[in-house]
Formats: sequence, C-alpha cells, structure tokens
Amino acid sequence: MHWVASYGINDDTKRGMDEMTERTVSLSWVNSKLSQIFISTRENRKGAEYSQALFRVVAGPVFVICMSAIMATTGNFEISPSQIALYSSIYSILSISILIWVIQRPGEYLSRRVFAMVMDYSAITSIMSIGDSVLLPTYAPLLWVTLGYGLRFGSQYLVISTCMALVSILTATYFNSFLWNYPYVVVAFILTTIAVPTYAHRLVSRTFEAHSQAVQANQTKSRFLAQASHDLRQPIHAISLFTACLRDTGLSSEQHQMVDNIDRSVHSVSGLFRSLLDISTLESGKVQPRLQPVAIGVIIDDLIQQNREAAKWAGVVFRQVPANIYVSTDATLIATVLQNILSNAIKYAPGRQVLVGCRRRRGCISIEVHDQGEGIAAHHLPMLFEEFYQARERGDKDVEGVGLGLAIVKRLVKLLEIEVSIRSLRGRGTSVIIDGLKIAHLVAQADVVQISERKDHSAMKGLRVLLVEDDKNVLLATATLLEKWGCTVQADTGLPKNVAVCDLIITDFDLGANLTGTDCISRVRQLLGRDIPAVIMTGHDVGRILEEPGNENIPVLSKPVRSQELREVVLMQKVKIDELARTDNKERTSAQPDHL
Repeated sequence: MHWVASYGINDDTKRGMDEMTERTVSLSWVNSKLSQIFISTRENRKGAEYSQALFRVVAGPVFVICMSAIMATTGNFEISPSQIALYSSIYSILSISILIWVIQRPGEYLSRRVFAMVMDYSAITSIMSIGDSVLLPTYAPLLWVTLGYGLRFGSQYLVISTCMALVSILTATYFNSFLWNYPYVVVAFILTTIAVPTYAHRLVSRTFEAHSQAVQANQTKSRFLAQASHDLRQPIHAISLFTACLRDTGLSSEQHQMVDNIDRSVHSVSGLFRSLLDISTLESGKVQPRLQPVAIGVIIDDLIQQNREAAKWAGVVFRQVPANIYVSTDATLIATVLQNILSNAIKYAPGRQVLVGCRRRRGCISIEVHDQGEGIAAHHLPMLFEEFYQARERGDKDVEGVGLGLAIVKRLVKLLEIEVSIRSLRGRGTSVIIDGLKIAHLVAQADVVQISERKDHSAMKGLRVLLVEDDKNVLLATATLLEKWGCTVQADTGLPKNVAVCDLIITDFDLGANLTGTDCISRVRQLLGRDIPAVIMTGHDVGRILEEPGNENIPVLSKPVRSQELREVVLMQKVKIDELARTDNKERTSAQPDHL
C-alpha cells in the first residue's frame, strides 16, 4: 500500500490497514465466488419451479437407494434389481428433462406442471402398488410432494395435489394386498392426506395475510417518508440558497461565523432527509442501474470538492490518489455510495486524515477509503449494514445521523453487482473497500460520463436563464443566487406565457396543475424552436424522473441542492452552450457563398 505511506499515514496505521486490506481481499474474493454460484442458481434459475425440479433430480436416486436398502435388510424383494434400475433410470431421465425445460423456458407453464404432477404421482403410486408392506414408507414422499405443490404454487395446486394423492392411495389399495387386508391403514392414510394439507393451507393463508399486511404497512411507511422528505426539502432547499446569497453580502467576521453555523446545520438536516428519501426509494424497488463507462477519478474528485466545506468544519484533511480509469457502472448510484462513505469518514474521523484512492485487483477496480479515526469495535462490524444501526460505545459523543448511510450503501452495491466490506481496528482507523468494478472498454469518448468541467465563475456572466419553480421561497432564493453569479433570470411559478430568449432552463419537476418540468422544457423548446440545455431540480426520486422520455440527457439535481452543486451544473451546461454556439457559427460561415 505504497500510496498510503506517501500521504503521511504513520507506519502503525499503515500496517493495520495492510492487514485489513489483505483480509478484505481474501474474504471479498471468497464471497464474490460464492455469490456468483448461489445467486445465479437461486435467482437466475427461476424460483420455486426450478428448486422443485432440482430437488426431484436429487431426491429420486436417494429414495431408490433407501428403498433398496430396506428390501435388502428384510430380504423381501418385491421387484428385481434390474427392474429397479430400469424404472429409476426412466424417472431420472424425465426429471432431468423437466429441469432443462425449466432452465431454458422459465415461467409458468400449466402443461409442464401437469406433466410433472402426473409423473410424480404415477411413480409413487406404482411403488406403493407393487410392494407389500415393505414399500409403504413411500407414503412419506407422497405427503411431501402433496404439500410441496401447494406451498410452492398456491392453494389451487394444493387442492389438485391432495385429490391426486387420494387417487394414488385408492389405486395402491386396489393392487396392494397388505392395504387391501388392513383397511384401517388406508383410512389412516386418507385422513392424514386430508388433514395435513388442510391445516397447512390455513397456516399458509394466515402467514400470507400477515405478510400482505406487513408489505402494505411498509409501503405506507415508504410513501410517508418520501412525501415528508419532499415537503421538508423545499424549505431546507430555500434556506440553503438564501444562506449562500447572504454569504456574499459583505458580512463581518462574527456574522460570517453565524452564517457558517446555519449552513452547517442545514447541511446536517439535508443529509438526513436525503438518506430518508434514498432508503424509501430503494424499498420501492424502482431503482434500476444504468451501466455505462464512467470516469471514476472524476467522480471521486467531484465528491471531495462537494464535501470540502463539511470536512473543513470537522477538521478533516482529504488525501486523494489520482485515478485515470473508466469503469462500467451507474454514475449516480456509485456517487451515492461514495457520498455516504465519505460522510461517515468525516463524522467519525474529526481532525484526522482521510485517504481515497483506487487500485486494480484481479482484473477489476476497487475504491478504498481509509480514515484515521478511533475505529470500530469488532462486535459492531457484523451489524454495520443494518438499518438504523449505529456503532456506539459507553461514553461516546453523539454523532449526527440515524444510521441509514451504510444500509443504503449495501443495497446500492447489490444493485450494481459489486461488493463492499469494512475492516476496522480500534484506535487505528477504518477502511471501506468497494470491490468488483469492471474496467470499461471505451468505444467513443462521447460515451464517457463526466461529472463536471470546471471553469471560472465569470463564465456565467450574461447567461440568460429561464427559472420555473412553483415554491415562491425557492424561486426567490434560486433567482437571487443566479443573479449574484451574473446571470440574467426570468423567474416564473409555472409555464411562462411569454418566453424571452434564454440560454438555459432550470425547472422544478412538480409544477402543479398536472404540469411537470419535462412538459415545461418541451414547451419552451418548441416555442423557441431549438434544443435549449436544461436542468431539473426535484425532491422526489431522481431515477423515476430520468426514466421519463426526453430526460435522458438532462441533469437532475436532488433537493436540497447546495449552491456549489448548482453552480457546477450550470457551468457544465454553459460549456455545452458555448460549444453549440461555436458549431452554429461554423455552420453559418460554411453556408455563406464565396465572393471572388
């Protein structure tokens, strides 16, 4: 870990981090391989029907071996070994065929399920019929199969399988002399076959009802969190922008300190509501990653710049190892992962150094964040990724937050199909490693997602901005801030009736009256007859907005937006505006006729 030493990390900490990293490498590799095996088997091989088909392939030979052992022990061979081999081979071939069918054509096929049921019950009925009392233990698989169909596929299949089991018992009774001579055994089989599935059905129904209620309650909670987060983000967003405006009004040192305190408090509250919105969005199941080549070094640099002020408040010094590498990932999701990790490093390593860098490992890229904080006790480590869990020891000082950051990280890395691990030594610090990012093979430079291109703030002077926001406080705060940066602003609370010439559209997403920011952008572009660059700000799920047609290439900012975030996005759009202007000038120049 040579780049750790080069940034002023002491030898003891370096050795501790080396130990943590080596353990992380080995454990991450093992976890990765096991995950590839079991996840591909469990999730990609089609659920209940696949598990049933796989169990059938394994259970068939095991059952034959057990029955053969019973017959060998008693010396009562009702069928010859050659017949056993023939019948078991036929059943195994059919079982493997069904398994292949499920893998190649997943989904619900009534014909396949009926065929499987007929095959299973025919095999069990045949064994119970040809054997005497020796093969009556076959009733156990009969009951197992009956319950299995019902629990896997629902109540209708439970009724059908119970009826088929009763038919099997009656058929076996007709051909099996022992059952024919001892009808009370048959009655016991019939009563058990009716009673057990009936009781199981009642239990499953109650469990399903309780599960449905829990899901509904969870959805209600998620909707409440999302709505509450959105409603509270608006005033926090306005306060944040007003504070940024106030900072540039020639304050005294004491007043400047007061503004810093307000800004710090707003930053803490906005982080809390961002976590609440992130977790509610992830619980909705609507987040889907968009993988594309991403300049990971630029993302890290941008996040460090965004967190520079918070780090200054905490006395944290960021050390960054430059990384000029592209990975295949979702830029927004990986940035959210890193933001949560950096926020934790700032909170738990005040007055210390935090080192951020990338390294190649087994053909992939890993991102490592090392801090020199107090570290985390070993008994806390297994629970760090649980929701609302905070590692606290007796006498520890209060730390802002509700314990959602790492829970969000865990869910996001699962979506991105990468790994995250934490290693910590008490008194030495903590290392967080994101592993498994695949290196991107670029086809064209235009495919690369960049975060921002920094320019002098004077570049915004004279930029004509159409600002649309239905909240008057947010509208005033944003307009004031843009004007301080030198922009000319036309501010409206809804779709403007008269649109002056503008270079950039900045709009809220929910504008009321069934109007969205997407509609506003489309309408203004139509009125002015050109594809005007635009930015959307929202207090809702960013992913849902990006999925709307026409929003793919529009930057979306999540409220509350810090002034630095807004400034960087506006500067980035200004670069595009300048490029479009140069292109238009070249086209007009080339279209003019040459004069001799």
